[in-house]
Amino acid sequence: MKIGVLYNRDRVSEGSFPAIAERFARGGGEAVLFSSPEEIKGVDCLLILGGDGTVLRASKPASLHGIPIVAVNYGTLGFLTEFKRGELDAAVDFILLGKHVVQKRTMLEVVFRGKSTHCLNELVLSRPVSPEADSRLVRICVTIDGKEAGVFSADGLILSTPTGSTAYSLSAGGSVMSPDCRTFELTPICAFSLRSRPIVCSDGSTLRFTAEPHGGGLLLHGDGVFLGELEKGDELIVRRSSRVATFWVKDEGDTFRRLTEIING
Repeated sequence: MKIGVLYNRDRVSEGSFPAIAERFARGGGEAVLFSSPEEIKGVDCLLILGGDGTVLRASKPASLHGIPIVAVNYGTLGFLTEFKRGELDAAVDFILLGKHVVQKRTMLEVVFRGKSTHCLNELVLSRPVSPEADSRLVRICVTIDGKEAGVFSADGLILSTPTGSTAYSLSAGGSVMSPDCRTFELTPICAFSLRSRPIVCSDGSTLRFTAEPHGGGLLLHGDGVFLGELEKGDELIVRRSSRVATFWVKDEGDTFRRLTEIING
């Protein structure tokens, strides 16, 4: 078995790799060190030493090449990590023993101006905040499978996968969805309405977004990465990606216990 190792350089020393490689070699494996997510390919499994942000960045190339992820949390919360800080040896044994549950997580495909981007957590549409931009609400028009789903007057909108429902969407008042749900959730950010609430739809739906901003366009971010600016007259299309992010986990049904531990931590 060939195992790729990716770590957050701000949190993990590169000097840790020889010891990790030796552990895998003793178990019959071969470790390959990746210095950036863009290098990920040609391995049977990816061991990530970092936080949720590192996992999100690695999920794009890993999903492209069908590489399963096992992560050890060296970050803050660790929603996407299977092992805690200090459990590196246990993670290595877990990979080598092969006694895991395969968990496949839905991703978004975002199509904007002819270019596709894939996101594991969420797409965020938000008004610009800068000294040069007027501080005003924006109006975002949403259709689901060609039918009008509403015009949201708000600071922005979050479209999340079940994985992303425990991230920005949760902070904005969205519901938690278990990873096996076949749904997307639309959560307004500071909506100017008592009736504006999160909307859940099938992940088989196609959503289209247009904006009517009072001034500048809407900023687009996928998993925290800037994707562009939605101007008046632009159309943004989002649907379920053909890719999935694959994780090796100990127990697929342990989601809500772990969520409670992390949040109440």
